[in-house]
Amino acid sequence: MHLSTQRACRPLAGRGYLVTTSYQYYRVAWASSTARGWQPQKLSANWKPSQPHFRRLGIAPSLQESETPESGSTGRGDVGAIVVGGGPAGIAVVGNLLEQLGPDKKIIWVDRQFSGGRIPAKYSEVPSNTTVALFIKYAQAVQPLRAIHDAAAAEPGPNAIKDLQSLDQDGTCKLSYAGDMLALLTKELTKHPRVKTYKGTVELAVRNTSTPHHWIVSLAQQDEGPAAPILDAPILVYCTGSSPTPPVSLLPGLDPLKPMVGQPLDASLDWVLSSSLSQNLPRDKKIIFGVVGASHSAIVVLLILAHLQRSSHPLLEVKWFTRSKSLKYAVYEDGWIRYDNTGLKGIAAEFARYYLEGVGYESIPRGKGNVWQMLGPLRAPERIDCSGGFEAEKEAYMTHLPACDYVVQAIGYTRDPLPVTASPVDGVYDSRRGLTFDHETGEFTNKETGKPVPGLFGAGIAFPERVVDKAGNVEHAVGLWKFMRFLKRVVPTWVEKTAEAKNIEVRE
Repeated sequence: MHLSTQRACRPLAGRGYLVTTSYQYYRVAWASSTARGWQPQKLSANWKPSQPHFRRLGIAPSLQESETPESGSTGRGDVGAIVVGGGPAGIAVVGNLLEQLGPDKKIIWVDRQFSGGRIPAKYSEVPSNTTVALFIKYAQAVQPLRAIHDAAAAEPGPNAIKDLQSLDQDGTCKLSYAGDMLALLTKELTKHPRVKTYKGTVELAVRNTSTPHHWIVSLAQQDEGPAAPILDAPILVYCTGSSPTPPVSLLPGLDPLKPMVGQPLDASLDWVLSSSLSQNLPRDKKIIFGVVGASHSAIVVLLILAHLQRSSHPLLEVKWFTRSKSLKYAVYEDGWIRYDNTGLKGIAAEFARYYLEGVGYESIPRGKGNVWQMLGPLRAPERIDCSGGFEAEKEAYMTHLPACDYVVQAIGYTRDPLPVTASPVDGVYDSRRGLTFDHETGEFTNKETGKPVPGLFGAGIAFPERVVDKAGNVEHAVGLWKFMRFLKRVVPTWVEKTAEAKNIEVRE
C-alpha cells in the first residue's frame, strides 16, 4: 500500500478500498494476514505510483480523486468509533461507547454474524463457571443494555432475560442461558439509531496520516457481493476473540502420530463441547476417547463424556492424559476469590473434586436440586500420568494413544489473528510485529517505543484485563462481567484521550 500526497480511495482488487493521504510516502506490508517480512520503505517525495506497483500490491491501477471513505450511511465526521467483533466484549464495548460518546456520534459495528459470538454458537451445553447474577449484572451495567434488559423483563411471555431471572441467582447454569441473553442484546443493539452494522470481516486498518487520530478501515470483499466499503472513525476497537489452540505434536521429535497403528482422529475442542457430539459419536460399538490437558475446558470435556457414558453411550471409554498431579480450584475467601480466573469453579470443580481427585460420589453433599443427585454416579476416566519430563510423557503417549479412536487437546485458547493494522506516523507498519497490548489500559502500543497508538484499543478474551488478587496472584480476567467491569473503567479514558486529540464530542 502507498500513502501519497494524492488524496484518493484506490479500489483494492477484491479487498475494498484504501485512503492514501500524506506528505510522506510509505510502503506498508499488508497483502493479507499471511504477509511475510516485507519491511516498510520510505519513498522520495517525487515518486509516482505506476501500474506495476499497484498490481504487485493487489491494488487496481485506477485513481478516483473524488472518492472518499464511507462512514456507514452517515455523514462524514459523525462516526465516533468502529467496533470489530460481536461477542460478549463487542456487545459491552458498543454499550459503553453509546453511553460515553456524545448523542450525535454514531458507532460502526462489524461482525460476521451478529449472533452473540462463540458462546451461543459453540458452547450452549457447557456449564458456566460464573453465577447467574453476574450475567444479569452484565446486562444492566450500562444504560443502552439496561434499556434492553428492562424492556425484555417487562414484556409478556418468555424471553432470555426472564429465563435468567427464573434461575437461582447464586448458582451456575448452562451457557445457553447466557448465549440467549447475548443474542437478544445483539438483536436490539443492531436496531439502535446510533449503531450502523456491517456483516463481514476487517481486512486492513490504517491510521490516516493527513488527519492523525483517524482510522481508515477496509472490509474484506464478499464473494459476488458489492464493493466492500471503507469506514473511518477516530476510535477503533478490536474484540476479535480467540479460538481453541490448534493441536500440537503429542510425540515431540516424531512425525505426529502418523507411524502409529490405530492413529486417533483429531477432534476439535469446539466439536466436543458442542451439542452435536452426542449425535455424531458412534453408540453401537466401543469407542475410546483421549482427552489431553487439565484446563477448565479439559475438565468440562471429561464431564460431558462422563455424562454420555451414563446416558446414550455406555460403550464409551475415556483416557485422560495430564501432567498435573493435582488440580487448581477457585478458593472463596472473605470478600474475594483466590484463583478467580485460573481455578476450577461450579459444576466443573465439583466433578473434578469428586470424580477425578478420588473423593467419590458418596461424599457429594445432598440437597434440593443437587445436580449430582439428579445425574447419579458417573464413571471416572482412566487417568494417564504424563508428568516426569519428556521421556515419561513420550512413553505415556506411545503406550496409550494407539488405543484411542479420538483425541482432543484441550490446551487453552489462542488469540485470533488481527487484521493487518498499520500506523506509519507512529512507526507501526505490521500489527503482528509492531504492536503490543497494554492489559491495564486496553490500549495498543508501539512495541519499540512503548507509546500508545492513538485511537486503537482492544477488549475481550483476546485482550483481557490483567488483575492481581490480594495474595499477589497475577491473572487475566476472562468472563462476561469481567469484560464489562474492565470496559466501564477504561472506555471513558479512551474517549477522553481521543477527544483531546480529535475534539470529538464527549457526553457530559
